[in-house]
Amino acid sequence: MKKILVAYFSASGVTAAVAKKIAAASGGDLFEIKPAIPYTPADLNWMDKNSRSSVEMKNSSSRPEIVEKLTSLDDYDTIFLGFPIWWYVAPTIISTFLESYDFSGKTIVPFATSGSSGLGKTVDVLKTVCPSAEFEQGKLMNHLSDKEIENWINEIINK
Repeated sequence: MKKILVAYFSASGVTAAVAKKIAAASGGDLFEIKPAIPYTPADLNWMDKNSRSSVEMKNSSSRPEIVEKLTSLDDYDTIFLGFPIWWYVAPTIISTFLESYDFSGKTIVPFATSGSSGLGKTVDVLKTVCPSAEFEQGKLMNHLSDKEIENWINEIINK
């Protein structure tokens, strides 16, 4: 049986709620990707060109620091990786996470939440940041029932 990790970044709690459902349904371990400097509501104001999130997302080489690291990925085969969609892609802290470990031989399953946009080219961008991993098709989790989430997880882990 595959050992599963559910790693997620959530600025407002929406992605965290989905990650907890995925961990419960998959039996996976849960890991929160926490920024060293937490995001405030002002930081997340996408209408302000000078807000922290706007500045980070304009700079593709931005790598916000993460507070805590996993001791090892060795025990995991599959990593469900969750995040909100910011400016049509994953927040740059996800790149920080992906560049912090060796994902060789691992399968990454992206999942996202979004207020208005789809995944776009998110998975393609993540593949360039972490070319050593195998990526599954990402999934937007907005408004999915617990049963739909469970069915999706079963499709992934029973491949």
